[in-house]
Amino acid sequence: MNIRPGVPYPLGATYDGTGTNFALFSSVAESVELCLIDDNLAEERIKLTECDNNVWHCYIPGIIPGQRYGYRVSGPFDPAAGHRCDRAKLLLDPYARAIEGEVQNSNSVYSYNFDNPDERNTEDSLGSTMLSLVSSPFFDWAHDRPPGHDYHELVIYEAHVRGLTMLNPDIPEDIRGTYSAIAHPSTVEHLKELGVNALELMPIHQFVNDSSLKERGLSNYWGYNTIGFFAPHNAYSSDPRSSVQEFKQMVKALHDADIEVILDVVYNHTAEGNHMGPTLSFRGIDNASYYRLVDEDKAHYFDTTGTGNSLLMRSPAVLQLIMDSLRYWVTEMHVDGFRFDLASTLARQFHEVDKLSAFFELIHQDPIISRVKLIAEPWDVGEGGYMVGQFPVLWSEWNGSYRDTVRDFWRGQFSTLAKFGSRLAGSSDLYQDDGRKPMSSINFVTAHDGFTLNDLVSYNEKHNEANGEDNRDGSDNNLSWNCGVEGETDDPEVLNLRMRQRKNFIATMMVSQGVPMISHGDEVARTQGGNNNVYCQDNEISWMSWEETDTSSEMFDFTKRAIRMRREHPVFRRRRFFAGNPQQGGESERGEIEWMNPDSSHMTAESWDAAYARTLMFYLNGLAIGEPDDMGNRIVDSDFLVLMNAAPEDIEFTLPPQEYGKSWTVCLDTDEQHVDTDFSAGDKICLRNRSVLVMEHTREEGEDAPTVSVEKVLPPVHNE
Repeated sequence: MNIRPGVPYPLGATYDGTGTNFALFSSVAESVELCLIDDNLAEERIKLTECDNNVWHCYIPGIIPGQRYGYRVSGPFDPAAGHRCDRAKLLLDPYARAIEGEVQNSNSVYSYNFDNPDERNTEDSLGSTMLSLVSSPFFDWAHDRPPGHDYHELVIYEAHVRGLTMLNPDIPEDIRGTYSAIAHPSTVEHLKELGVNALELMPIHQFVNDSSLKERGLSNYWGYNTIGFFAPHNAYSSDPRSSVQEFKQMVKALHDADIEVILDVVYNHTAEGNHMGPTLSFRGIDNASYYRLVDEDKAHYFDTTGTGNSLLMRSPAVLQLIMDSLRYWVTEMHVDGFRFDLASTLARQFHEVDKLSAFFELIHQDPIISRVKLIAEPWDVGEGGYMVGQFPVLWSEWNGSYRDTVRDFWRGQFSTLAKFGSRLAGSSDLYQDDGRKPMSSINFVTAHDGFTLNDLVSYNEKHNEANGEDNRDGSDNNLSWNCGVEGETDDPEVLNLRMRQRKNFIATMMVSQGVPMISHGDEVARTQGGNNNVYCQDNEISWMSWEETDTSSEMFDFTKRAIRMRREHPVFRRRRFFAGNPQQGGESERGEIEWMNPDSSHMTAESWDAAYARTLMFYLNGLAIGEPDDMGNRIVDSDFLVLMNAAPEDIEFTLPPQEYGKSWTVCLDTDEQHVDTDFSAGDKICLRNRSVLVMEHTREEGEDAPTVSVEKVLPPVHNE
C-alpha cells in the first residue's frame, strides 16, 4: 500500500477526492496503528511513523468514503497516574465523521475483567465495538442559506428525531425515526403551519446505548451519552454510510421552509463513563488529556455531570476538539446554533464555575461560532452549578426560573405575582445588569426532561414505574397540579379546566418578552402517562401521537393562533428591556408597559406583594417599542391589553379609560368565550377562573398614547 506522510491537520479522516488523510492526537502514545477493516472484520494494521506536535498522521491514496477504520494505541497503562492506553482495544477516531455499529455488552470492550476488576483484560474488542467510517464531504447544497432569524423573532420547537416522527402515518414506515422523516413534507408542513421557525433537536451526535438499559428491554432514548462529536447518530439514518448526506438533506429541507436547525450538544462528558466504564476512544488514546481526573487519585474521574466523567475544560486537546466540532457542524453541516447540555460544566476550568473560562473566551473570539445561536442549559450537578442569569453576553439560557415561576402562578401558589411580572417582562432582574437583553431568556414551561404540558395539568405525582426503578427516578419537584383528578378522567369540568390551563401556559409564553420554546407534542396535548423521565422509553410512551382528536385539534389551533399573534406583533418580542428603573422614579417620555389591578388602577408595591394576589392586567404600548426596524424606521404596532386570572373563582376586570384606547378586540381567549368580541374603554368583563384574555387596540390615525410614571413600568426586582 502506498502510504505517504500526510499532514497533522485537520484531525480525523479527510477525503479529498483521491485519497484520505488520517490524523490522531495523542500526547502519551508510544506508537499508533491505523486499522483498516473490511466487510468480514478483517483488519490491516498500518503503523504510523509520522508524528508532529503529538499528532500521528498519514495519507493513503485510494481510500474512499465507506472505508471502515479504527486505531490501536500503545502507551502507558497506569490508572493511578491517569493513563489507560490499551492496544487490545480498537478505538474510535474522536473526529470520525460517520460511525458504524453499536457497542456490545461484552467484557472485551473493558480493560479489566468483570470477575476480577484488579486484573487486566487483554481481549480484543474488534467485533464488539463501533467502527469509524471515512465519509464524503461533497454535497449539493444548491442555494441553501441560513434563515438568519434574529433571536427576538424565534419560536423554538424542541423535538426528538424518533419521538416526533415514529407515529406519523403520512411518513413511510421504513424512514420513520430518521433524519429523512424530519425532512418529510408532512413533518415540515406541520412545523410551518404551527408557526415555529427553529427546530431544536435533542442529541444527534453519535451516542452509546447503555448495556444495563438494553438488558431491561429499554434504551438510551434521549441520547445524552455522546461518543462521536462529529458523527450524526447512525440509528437515525437508513445506512451509516449515508448518515452525513441524510442529515444534510434534512437541514436543507428545513432551511427551504425558513426553519433554523439548533442542535442539543453534549460536550461536558462522554459515554466512556467512570473508572469502571468501557475503553471506546478517548480513554485509550490519551485519558489524562481528555478527562478531568481527581487530583488526589487520578484513577478516578471528577464528575459534575452525574454520568461518571467530565471533559477537562482547560486541556488544549479538549478545547480544540469542541471548537473543531462546532465549526464542522456550522460550516459543513449548515446548522444554525447549539444548545449546550449542562453548560456549567463547560465553565469549570478549575473546580469553580467561571464564566470567563477558556471555553467561553474561545467561543467569543471565534469568527464562526460567535455568530450562531448559543443557548446554555445553565446548570450541572456540581456545587455552585446553578448559573441562571450568569452566562456571558453572547449567550441565551434555558430560564429555569421562568419555568418554575410560571408553573407556580398557574397552579395557584400565593406570593408569586411580583416574580411572575418579572418573568413576563423578560427577566431583567437576571440579565439586564450584565448588559444582556430579553433574548437571553429562553422561556419554557416544559421540555424533554419532566412532564409534558398535558401531564403538567393532569398529574400531581410522577408515574415512572415503566422505567423499572420503582418510581425512584425523575424529579419529585414537578410544580404541577392535576386540576382535581390524578391522571385520565371523563369529568367534563376537569377536562375543560385542563384545556384552559394548557392554553394559559402557551398564551403566557407568547406574551412574555424573551424567546419562547415549546416541547414537541405539547401543541396536540401529548401525554407520557405521568412519566416525567422518559430517557429510556423509545416507544409510544415518549413518541408523539399524530392521531387527530377533538382535544388535539383544539390545542393545535390555539397554539397556532398564539404563535401567529406573537410573530405578527413586535410589541411581544422587543429587542430591549422596558425603559426605566423602578427604583429611581422620574418620568418617561412614553409608557412602554403599565401594570394594572383588575379595577384598572395601577399596581403598587403593596399590589405586587399581596399574599393572595393571583390576578394581573398589563398594557403594552405599540408606539413605544423603543427601537427601529432593519430599515431604520420607527416600529409602530397595535396596543395590547393582557388580562390574567389564576384565581379559582371568576374575577371582574374593568378596562382602562379611553386614553388607553376607545375600543378593544379580543384576539386570544383561553376560555374561548370572547374570541373576536369587541369591548369599549371602561367596560367590565367577568374573566373566567384560570384563564387569559388578550385584546388588541388598533390605534386610529392621530391617536396618541399616555405618558406614565416610570414606577408603573416594571414590577419590583426579584434577584434569584
